[in-house]
Amino acid sequence: MVVHSLHDELTLYETPTEYRLEPIVRTSETRALSLDRGTGDIVLLAPNTTPLQTRSPRTIYGVLGILSLSACDYLILITGRERRGLIFGHIVYRATDFTILPIAPPPVPDHPAERHLLALVRTHLKTGAFWFSYGWDLTTRLQNQQTDDARPLWEQATDRFFWNKYLHTRLMDITQSDSSQDCSEYILPVLYGSFDIRPATINNNPFLFCLISRRSRYRAGTRYFSRGIDAQGNVANFNETEQLVLITPPSSSATSPPDVFSYIQLRGSVPLFWAEINTLRYRPDLQIMDVGATQHALRAHLTDLKSNYGDIVLVNLVNQVGYEMPVKDAFERAIDEVTDGSTGLTVGGRGRVDGIGYEYFDFHKECKGMRWDRINLLVDRLQDRLDAHGWFHVSASSSTPIQTQRGAVRTNCMDCLDRTNVVQSTIARGVLEKQLRTVGILESGEGIDSTEFLSIFRNVWADHADYVSNGYAGSGALKADFTRTGVRTKGGAARDGINSVTRYLKNNYFDGPRQDAFDLMTGSWIARRTPSLGAVLLVDKRPLLIRSMPHVAGFSIFMILAGLTLPRTSEYSLVYYHAIWLCFLLLAIAFIQAHGTAYVAWPRLNASAMRDVLEYDGPGYRSKQHGRGVDSKRGGVRMGHVGSDKGSVGRMEEVEMGERKKRVE
Repeated sequence: MVVHSLHDELTLYETPTEYRLEPIVRTSETRALSLDRGTGDIVLLAPNTTPLQTRSPRTIYGVLGILSLSACDYLILITGRERRGLIFGHIVYRATDFTILPIAPPPVPDHPAERHLLALVRTHLKTGAFWFSYGWDLTTRLQNQQTDDARPLWEQATDRFFWNKYLHTRLMDITQSDSSQDCSEYILPVLYGSFDIRPATINNNPFLFCLISRRSRYRAGTRYFSRGIDAQGNVANFNETEQLVLITPPSSSATSPPDVFSYIQLRGSVPLFWAEINTLRYRPDLQIMDVGATQHALRAHLTDLKSNYGDIVLVNLVNQVGYEMPVKDAFERAIDEVTDGSTGLTVGGRGRVDGIGYEYFDFHKECKGMRWDRINLLVDRLQDRLDAHGWFHVSASSSTPIQTQRGAVRTNCMDCLDRTNVVQSTIARGVLEKQLRTVGILESGEGIDSTEFLSIFRNVWADHADYVSNGYAGSGALKADFTRTGVRTKGGAARDGINSVTRYLKNNYFDGPRQDAFDLMTGSWIARRTPSLGAVLLVDKRPLLIRSMPHVAGFSIFMILAGLTLPRTSEYSLVYYHAIWLCFLLLAIAFIQAHGTAYVAWPRLNASAMRDVLEYDGPGYRSKQHGRGVDSKRGGVRMGHVGSDKGSVGRMEEVEMGERKKRVE
C-alpha cells in the first residue's frame, strides 16, 4: 500500500496581511502555504522561504478547509486532536478543537447574519464526530484501497464519505489548475462517523478488532428534516459500516504478517420521496409523495449500490401495521414498478435475482415481549445470500486478496438507527465467527459467547450505534442495552424513554439550526455576500398572535404559581382567580397544539425544500394532518426564504471537483 503522508503538524503565523502555514517537520523541498488576507490568494511559497516573524505562532494539526459566508471567507483549522488508535502503522485521530479565522476583514464588521452563520459552523464542529489519518484513507473501505495507487490521499478518498470535500474546493482547484502549486500535502480528508479499534484475545490468540462507520455527505441532515431520497438517488442517513479484524493465525509465527478480514454493511433511509412533518406531537404527520421521479431515483440508487458493492439485499424492518405500514407498502410497490431486465428486482420471493434481493422482517412483531433472540430468524433467512456475498480477506504477505466481498446487506427501518443497529450487529457477529474459524481461532461450531471478547464486541457495536444516532437524531441509540449485553432490560427500556424525550425536544425545537449547519458545511447552501441575509435569518415573520401564545402560557403558569406560593393578606377564596388563569393556560396550550407547525424550529437556509414538502398536494399518502391551523395550504408555517426561486441561494448545489452542479431535491 503506497503511503501518501500529509503534514501532521503545522505552525500558523498570523499577520494583518497574511496567514502562513509552515510544516514543523521540514525537508529541503518543503513548501509553506500562504493566504493573502487582502486578496484571498493562496500560494505555495518556494522552499526555504524565510519564516514570518510573529509574536505568538500557533501549532495546528490540519486544514479542514475554507468556507465562504455572507460577508467573507473563513479558514477552518484543526487545533486539537485525540489519538484513538493505530491501524496498518498509521495513527487515527479524532478532531477535538477548531479555529475559525476570517481571511479578509468583513465589509460590515460583526454583522448579525454573519454571527448567526458562524454560530452554526461552530455548533456543527463542536457536536460532530470527525476522524482523520495523515497516512491512511479512512474514507475508503479496505477492499477498494489499491496497493499501487500513486495519487494523493485526497484523490483516493471516496467522494461521498469525504466530509470536508466542499471546504477543500479552492485548494483542489489550485492543485488541478497549476502543477507548480500542488497543495495535496495540505488537503486532509476528514470522515464524519466513528472509529474504534481494540486489542482482543480468544483462546490465547491475539488480534485487533476494528469498527468504522462512514456517513455520506449527500443528503446529510437531521432526523425529520432529511428523509428519503433525492432525484440523484442519494438517500438520507446513508452509512457504510466496515468491520475489520487483524489476525496473526495460530499456525504462524509471532512475527508473521496478519490476516486481515473486512466486512461491509449499509444503511440508508427508505429510498422514496417521503417525509415526517413535525407538529409538536410525539408522532409527526407522515407524507409519501408519489412523484414521477421516484422510479428514476430508485433506479439510480440501486444502480449505484450494485456498482460499488456488488449484489445487494434490501432488508426492510418497518412495521407492517399501523403508522409505518404505508412506508412498507410504498417501498414494495416502488420496487415492483422498477422491475425489468436492467435491474432484475423482485418482490415476494426471498431469492436474489440479477443482483438485487428483498427481505422483509417485522422487527417489532417478531421480537415482541423482549424476544430479541428471534432476530436470528431473519439471519437464517439471509444465510445463503450472506454466504454468497462472502467477505474481504487479504494477507500482508501477498498483494492478491484471498477472497473479496461480492455483495452487501442494506438495512433500513424508519430512522435507520435502533432496529437497524440490532440487526447489523447480529449479522456482523455471525460473519466474524466464520472468519475466526477460517484462521483456526475458533473450532468448528464454536462461537464467541463464552469468550471475554464478547463484551468487547458488544460495546464496540453499541458505541458505534450511539455515534450514528447522535449525528442523525441528536441522542444515543435506543435498544443499546441489547447491543451491549445481549438481553433487553427494564433499565435499558427506561434509558430508551429518556432518549426518546431527548429526541422529541431536539427534533422539534433545535434541529432546524442543526440542519442549516449541515447544509452550510456540505455546500448544499451557499451564502450570498449581502447584509440583507439577516432579514431572513434573524427576523421572526410569524403573526403577532402566533408569537404571543407561548408568552401567554408562561405568564399564566407564573400567575397560578404566584397564587399558590405568595403570602396572602386576605381570606377571600382564590378559586376564581386560579380558574381564570387556568383557562388562559389551557386556551394557550390548545392554540399552540392547533398551530403546532408554527412553533417548530424549521431550517431557514434551504427553506424552499421544506416548503415543497409542506405544500405538496399531489398523489401519494398522507396521515391525518395536525397543527396546520395558521394556513392549511402552506402547512401552517412561514419559513424564511433566501433569495428568489430563480436565485442561486435557494437551490441545492453540489461542488464536485471544483465544478458547481445543481441538485434537484
